[in-house]
Amino acid sequence: MISGDPESSFSQISVDSRTLTAPDNTLFVAIRGERNDGHRFIGELIRRGVKNFLVEAIEQEYKESKNVNLVCVSNSLRALQDFVCHHRSGCTMPVIGITGSNGKTIVKEWLFQILHSSMKIIRSPKSYNSQVGVPLSVWMLDSGYDIGIFEAGISKPGEMQYLQPIIRPDIGIITNVKEAHQENFRTYEEKAWEKLTLFSQSSTIIYCRDHEIIDRLVRELCKDINCFTWSSVEDADVIIRKKKQSRTFSLLEITYKDNTWDVSVPFSDDASLENIAHVITCLLWLDVDISLVKKGLGLLSPVAMRLELIKGINQCTLINDSYNSDLASLTIALDFLNQQNQHRLKTLILSDIFQSGKTEENLYHEVSRIIKEKGISRFIGIGEALSRQKHQFQRGIFYQTTNDFLEQLRRHNFSDEAILIKGSRPFHFEKISLALRQKTHGTVMEVNLTALVHNLNIFRSMLEPDTGIMVMVKAFSYGSGSWEIANALQYQNVDWLCVAFADEGITLRKSGISLPILVMNPEITSFELMIDHHLEPEIYNFRSLISFEEILRRQHIISYPVHIKLDTGMHRLGFSEDEMGSLIEFLKDHEHLEVKTVFSHLATADQPEHDDFTRYQIRLFESMSDELISAFQYRIKRHILNSAGIERFAEAQYDMVRLGIGLYGISLLKRNELRNVCTLKSTISQIKTVLKGESVGYSRESMEKHDRRIGIIPVGYADGINRRLGNGKGRFLINGAQAPVIGNICMDMCFVDLSSVNAEEGDEVIIFGESMPVWAMSELLNTIPYEILTGISTRVQRIYYQES
Repeated sequence: MISGDPESSFSQISVDSRTLTAPDNTLFVAIRGERNDGHRFIGELIRRGVKNFLVEAIEQEYKESKNVNLVCVSNSLRALQDFVCHHRSGCTMPVIGITGSNGKTIVKEWLFQILHSSMKIIRSPKSYNSQVGVPLSVWMLDSGYDIGIFEAGISKPGEMQYLQPIIRPDIGIITNVKEAHQENFRTYEEKAWEKLTLFSQSSTIIYCRDHEIIDRLVRELCKDINCFTWSSVEDADVIIRKKKQSRTFSLLEITYKDNTWDVSVPFSDDASLENIAHVITCLLWLDVDISLVKKGLGLLSPVAMRLELIKGINQCTLINDSYNSDLASLTIALDFLNQQNQHRLKTLILSDIFQSGKTEENLYHEVSRIIKEKGISRFIGIGEALSRQKHQFQRGIFYQTTNDFLEQLRRHNFSDEAILIKGSRPFHFEKISLALRQKTHGTVMEVNLTALVHNLNIFRSMLEPDTGIMVMVKAFSYGSGSWEIANALQYQNVDWLCVAFADEGITLRKSGISLPILVMNPEITSFELMIDHHLEPEIYNFRSLISFEEILRRQHIISYPVHIKLDTGMHRLGFSEDEMGSLIEFLKDHEHLEVKTVFSHLATADQPEHDDFTRYQIRLFESMSDELISAFQYRIKRHILNSAGIERFAEAQYDMVRLGIGLYGISLLKRNELRNVCTLKSTISQIKTVLKGESVGYSRESMEKHDRRIGIIPVGYADGINRRLGNGKGRFLINGAQAPVIGNICMDMCFVDLSSVNAEEGDEVIIFGESMPVWAMSELLNTIPYEILTGISTRVQRIYYQES
């Protein structure tokens, strides 16, 4: 069904109301998800100027809106995919489709790095390879490009059938089939077959014959499709072997059509070399001149797979995306910039954009429009093209080169602003990032915001659709940060934030956080400040209840939100069962208070041996909260489940749950689908040889009867490293090998034994993270992950990043 003007046109498609750049030229697709529904934002988008909508239901008020065009379908996601399929059918240039468990984005970006100087290429922005990301990527395909390169990812059976006709690749590359998303497939063969569905209409498939499952299935199921293969050990179209290898480069021998070449590449790890082999094979199939192949491979650079959020000089926040620049990734980065509510001013430092497929004038007209739409406060353009097109920008400062800008850096007086550094690789914007970065020592805590959101959604999937989520951001968000975490959670539309003390909530308010905030341990002396900053107190006894009511009465405030804490057996804070009558009487007699939620705290939700006690707490809470709720005519929400409770006692979800440590990937059930969020890392400052009989560190605790090679790491107990990890108890990960921590841990340094580890000064040291989980360290120390995470000192810089 169509309502409005069927001849209306648009050039952009959006599925997220927060990321619009050209409302009057956009089709908004309202998609219903498990927790979100794009239809909720239609009214707001109409007010912002959006005219075109693809929806599953049309409200009467929208039908009557002037200049609004609505197409109503049964499934808006499938309709979007079908629409882009039709668009794809009108494009005749060759398209490469890439799938596999790992390496899709890197292979795509390396093909672009080598080919972009000789042809115009359109490719998936970042890692847009999902059911939504693929159609949004392919929509950008038009006749101005020589070739398209798109990636496709799946997480469960049946998904690739929708992506195949959208990409419809002429040439297919399958990188590998590994453990990613294996939980939804019975076997690796089932997953490999699902991925190979992408190539059902392709003319050529490129893959490694050394992957036995892929090789067998391709030959069984894709008999009518040409196979172009590589191998390092057996017969294939292209033979690629390592001749020489160091820590920073590899010399490869390539044999193809009776010709053999040596090629040097600036990578030595197995994953990168596999990706490079796929790139080489694809380039040879495309008949790219071998001299261009060799030159391009030698210049390959790491693919920036994330947007980094780091502290800058003068209270600035930097977003570092200094290695690539195109229109699609610019829009993504600007959306991330606009999430940084802690700063009023937003600055963009941008380089020339290469190989856009547009004329220079049209390209920078589009850039100017996007910058204006995103509300950028200050624009700095670097490059000859931007300088030529400066007349297209309402305001801005322009430089020919990066060095020209750095020479004038001080005149810009960067202070208390969010700065996006977005540059193409030849401009070396890493120099700008280094100049604007707050100087700290080499130990950092990396916080993966993409993994954090992933974990949030895992816990959301355990809940009923109408169950709310309150997220704990107390104690510096379990050591991971303050407003940085709150910003991400606010963007993800959680219902409430929860802090321990009023000053934590005030910091969030000053950083632009507008979500409701519950303060769990409010001091009576902080009540007036809490009111000033719209913070909501936990009320747990009559002293705090009476004091808060008196302040509200003096300020003539009616119905201020409060949260009532009940003691159901933990015996920490809260009203007891015999106080319920007096509590209800007081609340009913005082109109200045409005109870928003009533809650309690489970003492042993993570301990199966105490499940009977947990169930007793839940029954008592239900009884006490029923008594309170039934006494009032307005709605009072209730919540008792923490992270472990969400996993183990789903029947007690009530109206809301409180998510804490689970957000950071810590689970009693060791859930494989949860991702690590926090990684503590440092570097090796110095390496020494210690002869047998010589001691290491204070008190001469470490002494051996053999020579040792030791490394000094610039992190100690003042940074939060537990002293009990010393003298051989703890281990750090260095170049994939575990190095024992030796000697006593010092205030600012510690020692590791490198006798069995291949390491050099400056190498990275993982203290805990993906391969060294924090829960394993806590078990080693006979403590809990909370203590490890919250104990990391604030002098350790936090670096926040969002995966591409």
